[in-house]
Amino acid sequence: MLTRTIEPAFYDTDALGHINNTRLPAWFELARNDIFRLFTPDLDPRKWQLIMARMEIDYHAELHYGSDIEIRTYLTRLGNSSFTVTQEAWQAGQMTNRGHTVMVQFDHQAKRSVPIEGELREALEAHLVKETANA
Repeated sequence: MLTRTIEPAFYDTDALGHINNTRLPAWFELARNDIFRLFTPDLDPRKWQLIMARMEIDYHAELHYGSDIEIRTYLTRLGNSSFTVTQEAWQAGQMTNRGHTVMVQFDHQAKRSVPIEGELREALEAHLVKETANA
């Protein structure tokens, strides 16, 4: 499991006084950088090997300004050419949000998916966590 700490900025809040729900997709993407580096170590977009096929976020509780947020990132599925990245936002010991993003290893020139093999597959398997039934 990979973790990243986010310190919310005041501009992340909305009129209701909590963190705006549009911030989670951006924070989750930032926290996926460690996974992205397995495919493109220097994060150079000209060498990019991934596309996003799906993203969903469940909002369980509000996030608030003034307290760090821990983003936990791990894989819950590893297929032939695609995988599911699951992410959780935690604040003050409470899991507030959970998201799932399906990523596909992709050849942008040929416009087709590419199998995940060898050392790359092994590196991804190191972050594979079986989800619990109540997840």
